Amino acid sequence: MNISFAVNDDILLSLKENAQEFTRDMRFLSALMWYRKQKLSLGKAAELAGCTKLEFIERMKLENEAVFTYGDEQMREIFADVAKLS
Repeated sequence: MNISFAVNDDILLSLKENAQEFTRDMRFLSALMWYRKQKLSLGKAAELAGCTKLEFIERMKLENEAVFTYGDEQMREIFADVAKLS
């Protein structure tokens, strides 16, 4: 599927980006938003961004984004599972 929308040239000028850079950033930022909302897995978010999982993770690191975010309850479960292995 191909999705497109119009963007005024002055927006690209303000961002100091060309159309290709803008498209790349929009894909990444959309993928990141859906990943944060837990609507897409890491792999599917990377696919939407047009890159590999590793490239997506590297870009997240450059943007100071957490790759995995766990709540307190999830962390307790993880540590409990680790304790069982000891």
